[in-house]
Amino acid sequence: MIEATSTAAQPRAARPALEQGRLTWSGLALTVYAVLIYLFLYLPIAILALFSFTRDQFGVRWTGFTLDWYLRLFANQRLMGATLNTLYVALVSTFVATVLGTLLAMALERHRFRGRTTVDTLIHLPIVIPEIVMAVALLAFSALVFDLIRLLTDEIVRRSLTTVIIGHIAFSVSFVVVVVRTSLKNFDRRLEEAAADLGANGWNVFWRVTFPLILPGVIGGALLAFTLSLDDFIISLFLSGPGTSLLPVEVYNKVRRAVTPEINAISTLMLVLSITLVVLSQSVQRRQ
Repeated sequence: MIEATSTAAQPRAARPALEQGRLTWSGLALTVYAVLIYLFLYLPIAILALFSFTRDQFGVRWTGFTLDWYLRLFANQRLMGATLNTLYVALVSTFVATVLGTLLAMALERHRFRGRTTVDTLIHLPIVIPEIVMAVALLAFSALVFDLIRLLTDEIVRRSLTTVIIGHIAFSVSFVVVVVRTSLKNFDRRLEEAAADLGANGWNVFWRVTFPLILPGVIGGALLAFTLSLDDFIISLFLSGPGTSLLPVEVYNKVRRAVTPEINAISTLMLVLSITLVVLSQSVQRRQ
C-alpha cells in the first residue's frame, strides 16, 4: 500500500520540475531575443561613436585612435554657428512652450468650461499626426501670415529663426501639457485649501504651494521639449529661411555628400546631450 502511494506521488513531484524547466527555456529565449533587439537598436549608434575617433578620413574603417575630428569640429565655424542657432531655438521654444503648456494643463485639469473636451482632444493632435503634415501646415500658415503683414504694413517678412521657434513651440506644447497634467492628477488639493484658510491669496497659493509641488513635472516637460527641439529636422528644414543654418539640416546636407568623422563627432556629442537630457527627465519624473 505504501509502495503504491509512493509510485503515485512521483508524477506529481516531477510535474513542477518540468514546468520549471519550460520556464527556464522560455526565459532564456526571451533574454536572447531582448539582447538581439538591443543590438539591432544600439549597435549602429555604438559604431558611429567609435568611428568618430578613427584616423580614417572617411570614417568607415578603424585605422587608429585620434581626437583630431573633434578639434576640427570646434574649429568649423559653419557647424559651430549651426549648433549655436539650434541651442538658441531649443532654449527659447522650450521656455515659451513650458509656460504655455503649464498654464494650459492647469486650465484643463482644474476648470470646467465650454469646449474643454474639444481643447483636450486638439491638444493631443500634434503628438499623433505625422511631423511632415505639421511642417507643411506651418509652412502654409506662415506664408499666409507673411502675405497679410505685407498687405497691412508693406513690410516683407521672411522665414528665419523666429519662424522655426514658433514651429517648435507648436509641437512642444502638447508634450509639456501631457507631462504636467500627470503631476496635477496626483496633487492633493487640501494643501491649497489649507493655505487659503491661513490667509494666502490666489497668487501666493500657486507660487508657494502648487508650483513647488508640480515643479518636477514642469522640469520633466521642459527637458522633453528641449530634446525634441534639439533633434527636430523636418520642421526646421521647412521653416528655416535662406541663410538660417540649423544643426540637423546642416548635418543632413553634409551627409548627402559624404559621411566624415567630423559628422560622426558632432552626432556623438548630440547623442550624449540627448541621452543626458532624457536621463534627467526620467530621474525628475521618478522622484515625482
